[in-house]
Amino acid sequence: MADELFIQCRPGEGIRDAARQAQALYEALLATLASEGAGPQAIVSETMFFRRIREHCEVARRARARVVGAAGLGPVATTFIGQPPLDRRAQLELAAVAVIPRSGGSNATHEARRTSTCSCEACAPGARARVVRLGDQISLHTGNIYGAGEDAFEEAYDMFRVAEGLLADAGMTFGNVVRTWIHVRDIDRDYAALNKARREFFRRCGLERRPASTCVQGAPSPGAHDFSLSLHAATSPQGLHITPIHTPLLNEAWTYGADFSRGLRIAEANKVTLYVSGTASIDEGGRTVHVGDFEAQVDRMLDNIASLLAQQGASFENLASGVAYLKNPYDAPVLRSILRKRGFDGFPCAVVEAPLCRPDLLCETEAVALLPATTAGA
Repeated sequence: MADELFIQCRPGEGIRDAARQAQALYEALLATLASEGAGPQAIVSETMFFRRIREHCEVARRARARVVGAAGLGPVATTFIGQPPLDRRAQLELAAVAVIPRSGGSNATHEARRTSTCSCEACAPGARARVVRLGDQISLHTGNIYGAGEDAFEEAYDMFRVAEGLLADAGMTFGNVVRTWIHVRDIDRDYAALNKARREFFRRCGLERRPASTCVQGAPSPGAHDFSLSLHAATSPQGLHITPIHTPLLNEAWTYGADFSRGLRIAEANKVTLYVSGTASIDEGGRTVHVGDFEAQVDRMLDNIASLLAQQGASFENLASGVAYLKNPYDAPVLRSILRKRGFDGFPCAVVEAPLCRPDLLCETEAVALLPATTAGA
């Protein structure tokens, strides 16, 4: 029904200034879309990774308004997050997803908006989402949803509540959410509060099938917030076949207090999608393994991802996008070498610096794999 593009834009050689890098990234994004016969209206989600988000967030917004906004697309479903790219030349990197209908298909989009409880100036427009219709499937994409509260628990809980309202405005519930990305400004300090808020919110919603998810450290913008949520939800009048992905190499994350699925398989209108959650060097008992050994942690992380995919008849060859998170940026050359050796390459994959949910974890990776729609009943 449609071609789906997963795009990673990095600054070229010789461009050091953040404003010029931001403009070049958005120009590259539009050029890529144009090469496929599409315009900016095909974009459904974007993530911009910043080395110095406090200095460069507004720089990137202005560049986006000049390059993309002028072409007719508003600032929706965009996540701006402080996670330094591990290409030392890059002040920013951009990842995007676009949907281009084929002949006879349609891709109707509109914007949903929800008033935030936060009173800061940056949140005044409220949370926004891009709603996409492809065939009889409706998908919702959001970026940078914030909450407000007197402490970390209240802010995190309110963030989920704001997301719930945004989903309701699009005729959905949290039960339709298939993927979340949660960024925590200080993950060592606030991860426990986030998990408590998420668990209580999911319990209140009666949620049984948890979304696939990534929760890592990342600096939200504006600085008034300690948490940021982005999500993807999907629904269809005929119902979507959504099943959790398991592997004997991993236990379920909620058994140790983190309410997310290791991955989800979704038979969508256009294809079968495998969303692999942020995955690290964890064993079947939920323990960190290979503490202090970076290479061994990468291998176990990749073994876990490979096993999750294999349970669904997929492999690294089916991967369409990913993000790798490193605690220590000096480990990047070793990571890239192991990824190439294991065949975890050949697709857009951002590599960024981000402390993880446990101090002894050195790396974590999320991924998206695609299978033909004809395998929906597999």
